[in-house]
Amino acid sequence: MLLQPIDSFTAFCEALRAAGFSLGSHNNEGIFSLCNYFSDNLEEHSGDIEIDPWSWRIRGVTECDDMAYSKLFLNKGGWITREWYPYFLAVRREHKTFEVMQSDGLINELEYKIYDLVRDNAHMSLHDLKELAGIGKNQNTQFEKALTQQQMKMLVTISGQKFKLSQDGKEYGWPVTTFCTVEKFFGAEVLEQSCAISKRDAVDKITAQILVLNPAANAKDIKRFIGSK
Repeated sequence: MLLQPIDSFTAFCEALRAAGFSLGSHNNEGIFSLCNYFSDNLEEHSGDIEIDPWSWRIRGVTECDDMAYSKLFLNKGGWITREWYPYFLAVRREHKTFEVMQSDGLINELEYKIYDLVRDNAHMSLHDLKELAGIGKNQNTQFEKALTQQQMKMLVTISGQKFKLSQDGKEYGWPVTTFCTVEKFFGAEVLEQSCAISKRDAVDKITAQILVLNPAANAKDIKRFIGSK
């Protein structure tokens, strides 16, 4: 696939829609990353939202209704468009609701607590989630792992960001990531659509697109990236 150099947020969105999915870092893990198409004018953490790719993680999920960013690939950040989301869902969740995954023993206790809080409190900030989950300093590693797994299983996803509020209601500090369930983010129909796709067909379609994006991708890396067992 021939992609043009990406020199702005608009160009990035166009490229992502054409590709369908991408890792969120320059390390393409042997698969594909739009970061490798970034022009020299881009500058992370510059504060200029048009040329700061770091800001696009939030702009993409808040300004566009057809793309999601979360820890989606190999426990790392990445993008999937709405068009391709049902195919990855068909692989990762195999047509199962959260309740079925739990009954099948696919959800541990901490993951259950996280999902339950996010489901009942849409756009919950990371710091509120940790506080309500009762996470102490010595539990940070377990918490981060459980939250990552909830994203990898495509149960929860990043929905934006918010600031902490002072006692008089004023924002302060750095913005904090917020989360919601996948069904809240894209609507319940996204899971319904995935249920009409067999896992095998989903794997085949994603694999074919990966080979369009990167003909040199090998089978082992593809399998790890897709998350198929």
